[in-house]
Amino acid sequence: MKTTRKGLRDGDLDKDTYGRLTCSECGDTLKKKNDPDEVFALRICPDCGAEFKELR
Repeated sequence: MKTTRKGLRDGDLDKDTYGRLTCSECGDTLKKKNDPDEVFALRICPDCGAEFKELR
């Protein structure tokens, strides 16, 4: 599982004009899953299932 910053650098993620993260492979906007006990939020692509960590 990559971080969102590494995913942007590697070309796995894109940002749209509104700053939302989108999956480069399928073009869908990533959904956010928050766990209050963790330091990071989990970003998941609803189409292909790719997961990325995002530090809060």
